[in-house]
Amino acid sequence: MKLLEERIWSLFQRHWRQTLTYWSVFFSFGLCIAFLGPTILDLRCQTQSTLQQITWVFFSQQFFLMVGSSLGGLFKKTLLSSLSALFSCTLIISLVFAIIPLCHHVVLLSIAMALAGKAMGVIDTIANLQLVKLYQKDSAIFLQALHFFTGLGALVSPLVADPFLAEGNCVLGANWTVNSSSSSDLQHLRSSLVGQGAPLHNISQYPLHTEGVVITKVSYAFWIMAVINLPVPAVVLALMYHERLLPCCRNSPRLLDRDSVSSRSSAGDSGHGHGNVFFCCNLAKLRGRPATFFIIHALGGAILFITDGIIGSYAGFVYTYAVSPPLLMGHKTAGCLDSIFWASITAGRLASIYLSYRYTAPRLLTFSLVGVILVQCLLMIFYTSTLFLFIGTCMLGLCISSVFPSMLAFTEDVLDYKGCATTVLVTSASTGEMILQLLVGLVIHSQGSYSFLLTSTISSFIGLCLFLLLLYVQRIHRKCQSDSSKDTDLKEKP
Repeated sequence: MKLLEERIWSLFQRHWRQTLTYWSVFFSFGLCIAFLGPTILDLRCQTQSTLQQITWVFFSQQFFLMVGSSLGGLFKKTLLSSLSALFSCTLIISLVFAIIPLCHHVVLLSIAMALAGKAMGVIDTIANLQLVKLYQKDSAIFLQALHFFTGLGALVSPLVADPFLAEGNCVLGANWTVNSSSSSDLQHLRSSLVGQGAPLHNISQYPLHTEGVVITKVSYAFWIMAVINLPVPAVVLALMYHERLLPCCRNSPRLLDRDSVSSRSSAGDSGHGHGNVFFCCNLAKLRGRPATFFIIHALGGAILFITDGIIGSYAGFVYTYAVSPPLLMGHKTAGCLDSIFWASITAGRLASIYLSYRYTAPRLLTFSLVGVILVQCLLMIFYTSTLFLFIGTCMLGLCISSVFPSMLAFTEDVLDYKGCATTVLVTSASTGEMILQLLVGLVIHSQGSYSFLLTSTISSFIGLCLFLLLLYVQRIHRKCQSDSSKDTDLKEKP
């Protein structure tokens, strides 16, 4: 154990600048992912659009996040291209925050959110990929810390926005007053719109005018978030300067050159398999791989498709479930559930930094997936209990928080850091978060609020079954590798 501590600390000391940079860009990612839900009504007023029109902004962000995730691996070939991409993307996020108050049409706002979504996707892939390349078998601990910073950013964003949100109708006409919609009605409407696939049939009763004088102050929130995010591209730029990757430093030898030989010998060709999703489907590059290689990618992606989809759908629809029969919770009380869920995810990822040090990724994944199923089964049993909904929300966030970083570390380890696992898994997770939210929203609309818990529980069972299958395939894959290495040794003998 002491040797493990010394090795991990030694690795961190060697790569602390890059590690802190990747952690900081994930704070930027979290800051950008959580602001849209609370501010969507004020943005509707700013663009003077209908609810149906403004919800396309959610889709724009999520779709281009998926696109950015799939293309992020294109920038992995050198540290220069990776850091240049991270600098550009974090700067784009600050610029998007700054220009959102200037977008007075929903189409312009959708374009801005598409740019932000693509930048977020590139950040998601590059930061995960580079940390895996840096730490390889010890990457689980640092990946947990990476995703903790996502939760931290997601907690900061709504706190910044909250003081500037309109308490009444923020579009006024000659015959309307600021209190034409009550504060509780507006809070209910905001919480209902957190999920991208949220049904709109229950909220048409509120008088949301599209023509008149706009009185929202949400612009200040976005400008504050732009300033908060500005140190992140500055940190990336500082790392580029330190590594002598900027044009002004090109005449001096790069610091990375002295480590290039040792890194190549230790990692082999580990980086050459990482690329975008289309590179991963290149038959010429994949010829000769065993079938288990492809199955592991598919299973890992499917598990994260489900678990990240559960996170997105639970965060998006727990409010809708809470205010519907049989719970019929108050709007303000139910509005706390989403914040509690994200806070528990953040706390769980912080705790997982230590747990990843003590336990292997397969063990953590087993505990997490079993815990998710047990919590959701208990939520179904005590579906009439308001108290247990709060307890279960907190427990679910703690259990599911470590799945993504643990699965990423485990899959890359199984594939000996030679595959496209990072890109495939990140893209699958972002796709699941988008699609599963939409599907759950449709199910709630047609079958009622209780189907929200049922679909999540069924998805959790499928995820656990896929993980057990992944463990079995992993054994076969290791055996195939062992047999092929023995055959190679026999051929090399005279």
